[in-house]
Amino acid sequence: MITDFKNEGPTDFSDQRNYGAMLEAFKQVRNELGREYELIVDGRKLKGSDKFPSINPSDIDQVIGYIHSADLELAEQSMQAALKAFEEWKTVTPEIRARYLFKAAALMRKRKAELTATMVLENGKNWAEADGDVAEAIDFLDFYGTRALQLAERQPLTRFEGEDNDLYYIPLGVGVVISPWNFPLAILTGMTAGPLVMGNSLVIKPASTTPVIAYKFIEILQEAGIPDGVVNLVYGSGSTIGSYLVRHPKTRFINFTGSKEVGLFIIEEASKIQEGQKWIKKASVEMGGKNAIIIDREADLDAAVACVIASAFGFQGQKCSACSRAIIDANVYDYVSEQLVEKAKSIKIGPAEDYGNFMGPLIDQDAMDKVTSYIEIGKKEGKLLCGGNKLDKNGYYVEPTIFDGIKSGDRLGQEEIFGPVLSLLKAKDFDEALNIANDTVYGLTGSVYSNNWANLEKSRREFHVGNLYFNRKSTSALVGVHPFGGYNMSGTGAKAGGNDYLLLFSQAKAVSEEL
Repeated sequence: MITDFKNEGPTDFSDQRNYGAMLEAFKQVRNELGREYELIVDGRKLKGSDKFPSINPSDIDQVIGYIHSADLELAEQSMQAALKAFEEWKTVTPEIRARYLFKAAALMRKRKAELTATMVLENGKNWAEADGDVAEAIDFLDFYGTRALQLAERQPLTRFEGEDNDLYYIPLGVGVVISPWNFPLAILTGMTAGPLVMGNSLVIKPASTTPVIAYKFIEILQEAGIPDGVVNLVYGSGSTIGSYLVRHPKTRFINFTGSKEVGLFIIEEASKIQEGQKWIKKASVEMGGKNAIIIDREADLDAAVACVIASAFGFQGQKCSACSRAIIDANVYDYVSEQLVEKAKSIKIGPAEDYGNFMGPLIDQDAMDKVTSYIEIGKKEGKLLCGGNKLDKNGYYVEPTIFDGIKSGDRLGQEEIFGPVLSLLKAKDFDEALNIANDTVYGLTGSVYSNNWANLEKSRREFHVGNLYFNRKSTSALVGVHPFGGYNMSGTGAKAGGNDYLLLFSQAKAVSEEL
């Protein structure tokens, strides 16, 4: 049994053994192209009412698989399966539930290359980004298993003469997990493993653009021995299947990561008491950001430039933690902007399967349409310094794009774009830079590059984000190291990968016995 936690390390692809393993994994995944993926309800594979394709965004002629879609009847069937399974699962000891997670982590580690290759093809992440996604998923399984064991220990209470007192963390019931496509394994795994290890049963509705990765995750849970019905997988649209499950009177909690619009809808719907509902539903939502990196005049400018590039254009800017605003002191603005443009122009773009490409495609046509529409807005609000074009490739490719002269109140200074579009904003001094950084409805991540201790300390107090980094990039939070989650319209403050995350999916029960 694991008693401590250590992060899963990245794969060294310069090692020919690892490189060769990835090439073999691509062959394996390609041999599975075009197969059908069914729903998994009560441990059984069920055909849906319809099917839809999962497309390789790097090559839109390639179908990763055909996915069975649920109707409301199948959604209800999954809910009933979870309700039934909960009655037994809630009695399983925390030690045994944690052991299931540790076994799943071991199985995932053995299939790391396969899962990475699947993600590269279905999601468009480059090798390093996809490998990091799998590593984070393994971390969530190990970390939450370890943390559950700690919560299962006898809790320290104030001694009171004549009584024996205990406090236990007990499960809530059936939860609905609605996971995103941008971290299709890591976030799905974390959103599932946390509630699961606390004794809850689940209905999972993953993003429709990355359904094959979700299916393989459920396969791993089944192989680890999770009892039938404890975790159920349904595919379908958010507006029908997702809404039905959110509103269901037997839903105890909703765990969501995605857009602000959908997250606020879930919070609103979860607050409405349905007929037969005996509890107040919990809604844990993470909704993205408009993240800024401040570059002070007293900073290592070249290091700042490198990390802005990595934060803004890693995975095509499709991370909720991605940098979309570089707020630069006027004294160093010209040098920094010139260097950013030079570095952006050198980025290699192409199919994610090509190990040499840093940037791959956007996830789908809707994403490309949204990004290109913001580029047109940017041309009116500021000056286009580089990029701005769709690439003539058989996928959803957009160049890394940088705009100069953006003001804080502009749409490019306020709205989440979720693509490779970086806005440069000039600040006369550090105080103004900090005010600009906070001038948004979001509050997820931010970075400050400065060698001025007083400015860093002021940022520590006044830069209002859930994850603040000094002299490093705004992306790549590590489980257990950087508990992740933000403020304001970025979410409800849930800290994924942190010590208090599991408390969101449990309730404390105090028991007192007179002696």
